[in-house]
Amino acid sequence: MQIDTILSFLFAASLLTVMPGPDIIFVLAQSVGLGKKYGIVTSLGLVSGILIHTSLIALGVSEAIKQSEFVFLAIKIFGALYLFYLAYKVYKSPAKIVLLSSEMEKQKFYVLFKRGFFMNVLNPKVTIFFLAFFPNFINVEQGNMVYQIYFLGFLFMVQAFFIFSIVSVVSDRLTVFLRESKNFAGYLKIFQIIVFIGIGVFILI
Repeated sequence: MQIDTILSFLFAASLLTVMPGPDIIFVLAQSVGLGKKYGIVTSLGLVSGILIHTSLIALGVSEAIKQSEFVFLAIKIFGALYLFYLAYKVYKSPAKIVLLSSEMEKQKFYVLFKRGFFMNVLNPKVTIFFLAFFPNFINVEQGNMVYQIYFLGFLFMVQAFFIFSIVSVVSDRLTVFLRESKNFAGYLKIFQIIVFIGIGVFILI
């Protein structure tokens, strides 16, 4: 894959990863309540689940492209519309971040890893999101689309684990800021809307 495609993908993927959602809030809560090591193990479980979603996309998208370039174009348009829909959902939702109680019972590492893994795998929205996001960085002319999607999936896993780990390490200071700041959640809401709309427009053009 071309380096500019890789850099564009990493930039967009990083913006999407840092947005507050069930995954990053779950990592944050585990880190605050149990410690950064527990947050990092939870992160490993979450990103491991990406392998399952990537496999589903690799098989489905590659087959769709083989059938028709029009189908591939339809997938990309669907992806842009889905991102616009997510932006609308964020706009309609309240601007708040709810953290779990910091008084949580200590759990074994493998339990948190398994919980993070299944939390990711059993979320159909992740597969839908990857279907909307990944195909836009595939170059049909370079061939081997399955390899390209798996490569993008690996990059997504690496950057997600890196960001989740940073969240785990700085969670103590971050949660203090979240609790004291009245406007932080509102700023994050605006950031989410801009990112979803921006990537959707990027897909269309």
